[in-house]
Amino acid sequence: MATLADVARHAGVSTATASRIINGSPKPVADALRVRVLAAVAELKYVPNAHAQMLARSHRSAVGVIVHDVSDPYFAEITRGLQRVAEADGRLAIICNSYREPDRELEYIDLLHAHQVAAIVIAGSGYLDAPTAARLDDRLRAFEATGGRIAVIGRHEHTGDAVMPDNDEGGFLAAAHLFELGHEEIAVIAGPAYLTTTADRLTGLQRAVRKYRRKLPKERIVHSDFTRDGGVAATQRILAEFPAVTAIAALNDSMAVGALAALRSAGRRVAVIGFDDMPIARDVTPSLTSVRLPLTELGERAMRLALGAAGDEPRVEHVAAELVPRESTWALDG
Repeated sequence: MATLADVARHAGVSTATASRIINGSPKPVADALRVRVLAAVAELKYVPNAHAQMLARSHRSAVGVIVHDVSDPYFAEITRGLQRVAEADGRLAIICNSYREPDRELEYIDLLHAHQVAAIVIAGSGYLDAPTAARLDDRLRAFEATGGRIAVIGRHEHTGDAVMPDNDEGGFLAAAHLFELGHEEIAVIAGPAYLTTTADRLTGLQRAVRKYRRKLPKERIVHSDFTRDGGVAATQRILAEFPAVTAIAALNDSMAVGALAALRSAGRRVAVIGFDDMPIARDVTPSLTSVRLPLTELGERAMRLALGAAGDEPRVEHVAAELVPRESTWALDG
């Protein structure tokens, strides 16, 4: 069985450096060294001393949660579910806001690792940039190697268990709903292009475009922040550049609420569909048609995976999307 000294020798580093990387020390270590040590851990199938792991885990009363922004209603609902399960298990949930900054996520993973939390749950979208995803995965594997548990919500190229909302199918449902109501001239307010959530929802939407034999020029897909103000700005651009548009698909509810506000200010009647079905969707005027994801349930499921026993293989739980029609969409001839 490989020892820590074997790992250090194989990676060409000191035992102390190997130990810092494997145990998540907050002391800075060059990325190149980290990659070499983690590669040696994998190649030699190094497993930290089980007794030492048990001692470390015995006082791991906290769990770490990394979200993009807990003030965002989407993450607030997910965090509610995460905290509910953590508290029921007697754990303190440490909430970290990354603000969609990968370097900040890396810092939080290292910090949580150094504080020996029992588990880390990443509740924000994954990144399409392969080097960024690889850097995050290296940190998570180092945490996992010392007995930590990992769970993610959404599509991530990371180790650990996952709860997968069906963003692809949700995008399909949103566009299909508009097409079935007779809308052909539609525009899309998408989130940041570098996020997997945006890519998956657009993939489903484009699938509906093909099935219903419609056209969606790329110019009518406007990327913006996943915020109300992002929705306002994108809608103003759509109205200026594509005045014939009769419907807008916003790929989250915050942007959809911004779209409704911009349309109201412009005196325009355009159908709007959102995504996620946050509580506010029922209370805006007109009430917002949306694709529902059970956000609190996503958080609950992820935390249960993180606090449960590790399986032989990563576990993946799929969560379906559901269309919820309300007043903000209507038949084109209605």
